[in-house]
Amino acid sequence: MLTGKTYEEVYHNFRWDIPEYYNIGVDVADKWANEKYRLALIYIDSEGKEHKYTFWELKNLSNQLANALRAQEVGIKDRVGILLPPCPEALISHVAIYKLGAIAVPLLTLFGPDAIEFRLGNSEAKSVITDMENLPKILDMKYRLPSLECIVVSGSRGEEKAIDFWGAIDKGSRYFDPVRTKPEDPALIIYTSGTTGQPKGTLHGHQLLLGILPGFEFYHNLFPKEGDLLWTPLDWAYIGGSYDALFPTLHHGIPMLAYRARKFDPEEAFYYIAKYGVRNLMAVPTVLRMMRHAVGNPKEKFDFNLRSITVGGETLGEELSEWCRTQLGVQLNEQYGQTECDLVVGFCAEIMDIVPGLIGKAVPGHKVEVINEIGEVLRPDELGEIAVKRPDPVMFLEYWKNSKATESKFVADWMRTGDFGAKDKEGYFRFTGRQDDIIESGGFRIGPGEIEDCLMKHEAVALVGVIGVPDEIRGEIVKAFIVPKEGVQVGKALEESIQKYVKSRLEAHAYPREIEFLKDMPKTKSGKILRSELRKIHMAKKALGST
Repeated sequence: MLTGKTYEEVYHNFRWDIPEYYNIGVDVADKWANEKYRLALIYIDSEGKEHKYTFWELKNLSNQLANALRAQEVGIKDRVGILLPPCPEALISHVAIYKLGAIAVPLLTLFGPDAIEFRLGNSEAKSVITDMENLPKILDMKYRLPSLECIVVSGSRGEEKAIDFWGAIDKGSRYFDPVRTKPEDPALIIYTSGTTGQPKGTLHGHQLLLGILPGFEFYHNLFPKEGDLLWTPLDWAYIGGSYDALFPTLHHGIPMLAYRARKFDPEEAFYYIAKYGVRNLMAVPTVLRMMRHAVGNPKEKFDFNLRSITVGGETLGEELSEWCRTQLGVQLNEQYGQTECDLVVGFCAEIMDIVPGLIGKAVPGHKVEVINEIGEVLRPDELGEIAVKRPDPVMFLEYWKNSKATESKFVADWMRTGDFGAKDKEGYFRFTGRQDDIIESGGFRIGPGEIEDCLMKHEAVALVGVIGVPDEIRGEIVKAFIVPKEGVQVGKALEESIQKYVKSRLEAHAYPREIEFLKDMPKTKSGKILRSELRKIHMAKKALGST
């Protein structure tokens, strides 16, 4: 845990304590199970019913599921997909997989079939755990996934091709001897979007959770403190919802609030924050903007007492920060990181000044600098690439089955973030932009390459280029520039067809909210699409008042 009264004290007091053997599942469940009634999870289902789970129950249920999976010959380093919303079954699945020594592959339920099939195929998943809503997607693609041998489904109604989740748990023993994993043993693959082609599988070891803890405690004003209760609207399939919120909270033996909302409702969010006495919130700026627009003066309607709010994934803005200070009573702690190396820079309002326009200082335990193209640390205020020095327990092990991409992520002992900025003489970082063309919309990181690959399969599309354009609520939205095939009639019907096509095959949030049709696509001499020129086209139309 972090100790100290100033940033300098906290940073210099910190020391890593990485044990020889460590298992995430044991840490977040079994460690606290001797306190039989210690609360781990408060879950509100889609009908508004409350369900509570203790650490003792989490230990036993995960042991039973681990035994059931082992009976299906799922073992060490086997990949297991988790296609579930934030719910008890998802948490139990994660813990059971880690105890088995297997590798969890979390999948967003908003994914369309193409996105799910790629991830299950690329990871060569041996099993997948899902629910009745998503089971048809899995059954439809199973014959194209030769490695997939076992499907486990929650809410089963006797399907012959799947194992009933709760039925398997009921049959399983509560006694299970977790695999004695080392910190660097693989535990998790999270797929992260890139600017070209398909997403890359980011492989993390069990040490990820240990590496996350300093940042988590830092952003939540020296978490934990008496009365803390955390909630996040972020999906657990993303590192932001799981390892930036859920698992660090459970590591500390603190309960987590989760509720299943089909669509984010700001009024409902305030209601649950007040009802359960949420003290700690992990969000993205889009969520807070939606809450601000829907409930401008929340204290007049809801009785709540937040202690910490941390946000990341998008540009924050001083207006939003001021609203949180005046209306929520909390100073926002901005956080910075990425799936490959998360929570390494940010603010902790309890021990340091919040400086508008900057993204914070290095989190205790992490060595972060700004470097040039050959890995040399630059002088204060010089522009370069933000980088993190290895070894670092929060850092990924490799890109799954992609050694070339892994190698290019590093220069000397520095992991390159692809983000550019500068570090001043006091240690504060300034972010100036990304090296790549990742679109950050509503807290989601969207790779234009995956959308372009999808759209090129549409019957009306001859060529496509995708960029992110500014949006008041989401930060950015996806815009597609399309050269239609000869003879295709351009109009509203075609736009809707294209949007529906992406929605049904990729993430629902990845569809192009804006579409512009072109006669010619700006390209380099080698044929690469010039996204910089597409941005100029967009800005020119905006300047003329066209949308």
